[in-house]
Amino acid sequence: MQRRPRRNRRTAITRGFLKETQLSTSNLVQPFFLADGTKVKDEVKSMPGNFRMSIDVAVEEMRSCIELGIRSFILFPAVDESLKDKRATYGSSANNFYLKAFEVFKSEFGDTVNLITDVAMDPYSSDGHDGLVEGDEILNDETLPILGDMALAQAKAGADIIGPSDMMDGRVEYIRSVLDTNGFEHVGIMSYTAKYASAFYGPFRDALDSAPKKGDKKTYQMDPANKREALLEAELDFSEGADYMMVKPALPYLDIIHVLKENYDIPIAAYNVSGECSMLTAACQNGWLEFEKAMPEMLLSIKRAGADVIITYFAKEYAQMLKDGKLQ
Repeated sequence: MQRRPRRNRRTAITRGFLKETQLSTSNLVQPFFLADGTKVKDEVKSMPGNFRMSIDVAVEEMRSCIELGIRSFILFPAVDESLKDKRATYGSSANNFYLKAFEVFKSEFGDTVNLITDVAMDPYSSDGHDGLVEGDEILNDETLPILGDMALAQAKAGADIIGPSDMMDGRVEYIRSVLDTNGFEHVGIMSYTAKYASAFYGPFRDALDSAPKKGDKKTYQMDPANKREALLEAELDFSEGADYMMVKPALPYLDIIHVLKENYDIPIAAYNVSGECSMLTAACQNGWLEFEKAMPEMLLSIKRAGADVIITYFAKEYAQMLKDGKLQ
């Protein structure tokens, strides 16, 4: 007898009920870049189709995403340089427009949306680093109270999930303690567990103007060459109370997504980062790839690797294609 796997690929119906990996809008998170002011909608040149939006504009964009089935959003602030200082104090300030955004979105949409934050110093720091800078060193333990204050302010504003992206040692445990002590036991933590010192973050840093003013982030973000180290980071975050563990970027690190999924029984998130998405967009704009085929394949590969949650700038477009019946 000869096995013929092609028999199970012969028709769309058989291919459909044998499909091993299913990707739905419930797996997707849409990022928003938020700016202060009103009626602001500035396209990020290195990320075509993505905008810095004021809160009023973002409300309407969120509404259109919700209508397509996207209910989870991760929010990032584009902060004016004049508001930045060495200790990132604007990050937990009562006047922070970013915190106001959570209040507005929750007032408008309530628990029909899931709002994820960003906790790191770099959007608010005059040094552009995720931690407190002294000379040429990024101070780890001295950064933790700043991150704790930031996380608490976000929880008070209405955040559902806190997203520490800083990669400081011990920050998950510190933030968990701050949240629990202040009555926010219900607020989750999506830790950037394996965040690599990647070349694919450039467009994101353009969007937020958050690149380091000096040096790089290699002393706290992971070396792209390392895989076993991701398991060490995962074990620490798991033991410190993380509710989700994230791998960032996604496509160059599908093996890392897979190894975390195989070893831990909490949800694994993956960030399909700006450089990955801009690279695909540019290829499609030049006619080298077909967007409606390449984009879903990209997201499906991340899901197949083991990601339960996928943060992607293509979330809304994927949802629109699903609604239009263009995904087979």
